[in-house]
Amino acid sequence: MSHQKGIHHITAVAGNPKENHRFYTEVLGLRLVKKTVNFDDPSVYHLYYGDESGNPGSILTFFPWEHLQDGEPDRGQVVAISFSVPTGSKAFWIDHLRDHGLDIVEPFSRFGKEVIGLQDPDGLHLELVFDPKANGFDGWSGGPIDQEYAIRGLHGATLGEENYAGAGRLLEEDLGFELTNQFENRYLYESNADLGASVEIIDGFDLNGRPGKGTVHHIAFRVEDEAEQQSLRKQLLNKGYYLTEVKDRDYFKSVYFHEPGGILFEIATDPPGFERDEALNELGSSLKLPDWLEHERSIIEEELPTLND
Repeated sequence: MSHQKGIHHITAVAGNPKENHRFYTEVLGLRLVKKTVNFDDPSVYHLYYGDESGNPGSILTFFPWEHLQDGEPDRGQVVAISFSVPTGSKAFWIDHLRDHGLDIVEPFSRFGKEVIGLQDPDGLHLELVFDPKANGFDGWSGGPIDQEYAIRGLHGATLGEENYAGAGRLLEEDLGFELTNQFENRYLYESNADLGASVEIIDGFDLNGRPGKGTVHHIAFRVEDEAEQQSLRKQLLNKGYYLTEVKDRDYFKSVYFHEPGGILFEIATDPPGFERDEALNELGSSLKLPDWLEHERSIIEEELPTLND
């Protein structure tokens, strides 16, 4: 089987790190698979949530910058993030979210699947998609949500674009997606991945928002290894995109560029993964720093707030 194409991870901006941690681990039941810092601003956490082992396609990460303004969805942004849940879990999730005091968008159908809408504590737009594909594999058994109902990983992302065509071509020609459906001004692109296989584009997105807390910083797409990353980087450079040099993020290698509508895209390698510095049963249990920041550990740990009381 060929390497799966799809979303590797999505990174968003949060406010209070403790509230962010509580919501994603206790309410949504995701696992904190890595607790590290923003490599460019070590005074701020970089928190990674995902499935049991942090598989590509399951990861949502956050930079909790408490001082930032509240953001709002804008064209040239990822404007919604969706998670894949089993089709038989609808009643559970409706009751569970309401029990936590959340206002939800009642179940509705889009592209043949039922969807529930909600927002996280910073106003980030989230969706639970009741996906038949999620019925085929298990959720995390060690979390607060019963394995039968647990989130399996990312379902996809929704891009808000002034014109869908540029991002659409990029998805189809370079990132392993195919246009599979359209309804009015919403276009669905899908890949062969088990997780993170859907990207929807809203054409003519007409909200004028702003970056800040509750918005997406960037979206990353999968490549199998560094060789494929270099090949794709060269391919995109030849098409006129400006890409950064390869950056070592410890758990994957990354290059960044802006798609035609302005959204920051990343190309991330599947390896080495989150078990490179922690055993599976210890993921997310301690603060991990890159080697070049270890000499500042005591200062960094003193500045960072605790996530658990």
